[in-house]
Amino acid sequence: MNGRPAGPAAPSLVCAFAVTRTPPDAAALAATTGHEEGGPLRVLHTDGLCLVVQDVPAELFDDAALAERLGRPDDLERCARAHHRGVEAAGGRGRSVVPLPLATLYRGDRSARRAVASRAVELGALLDRLRGRTEWAVKVHAAEPAPQAASRSGAGTAADGRAYLSRASARQRDRQDSHAKALAEAEAVDARLRRYAVAATRHRPQNVRLTGRRSPQLLNCAYLVDDALGPAFARALAALTADRPYPAVEIGASGPWIPYSFARLDDQAPDRTALRRHTEQEVRP
Repeated sequence: MNGRPAGPAAPSLVCAFAVTRTPPDAAALAATTGHEEGGPLRVLHTDGLCLVVQDVPAELFDDAALAERLGRPDDLERCARAHHRGVEAAGGRGRSVVPLPLATLYRGDRSARRAVASRAVELGALLDRLRGRTEWAVKVHAAEPAPQAASRSGAGTAADGRAYLSRASARQRDRQDSHAKALAEAEAVDARLRRYAVAATRHRPQNVRLTGRRSPQLLNCAYLVDDALGPAFARALAALTADRPYPAVEIGASGPWIPYSFARLDDQAPDRTALRRHTEQEVRP
């Protein structure tokens, strides 16, 4: 020993990932890396519930630091992936889990426990509702339009301005009719899939900059499906995508997932990706 007194520990915050009723497998939790800058994942117990958390350095996770880091796309993606790893560890082996929003932070274990205890009844009811159920994500786009033949110019081309305007008006009507048909077929897709779901929700359609597609996204839906009906839901999706009974749309799907879209309390807004900082008195997953 060099005789120097140990310096004070760097200030830390408690980052919470998810709430469950039963603690995750200890080995699986130990093998999971949450945020790379933080310590090992651990469990806090309160009011019959388990909160999966990680200690993280305050200098990197306080309000100012987070606002800067999450404004950078690469850092945002890293934080989101770390958060999802923590949620997956909490919900392993089919365990019912309530995922908390990205960057759910507390000043310490006491405030984290108090936050969960204040909503224990509601969280318990939500865990009951999600037990044995998973989420499927479905995105419906208008079918890509067929490429149009290039218009000819020169000899033989009608120079009449009224004829040109008539053709332009006809093309506009065709586009409107195609869009209306695609919207109707997207609604039919949603109606068919809802037969297999206990709940469904619609998120805001993503714009073309995010989707990378020329055609608009018409529906961005999530379906809560009982595990027993999961195979039937998957078959219905396969029929819609392979047989294409609705040719005016194109369907993309993924799942099953942890039910992020349905793991919220009644007083929450549906946006699960918003960054929120929680007080010591409440938790808003």
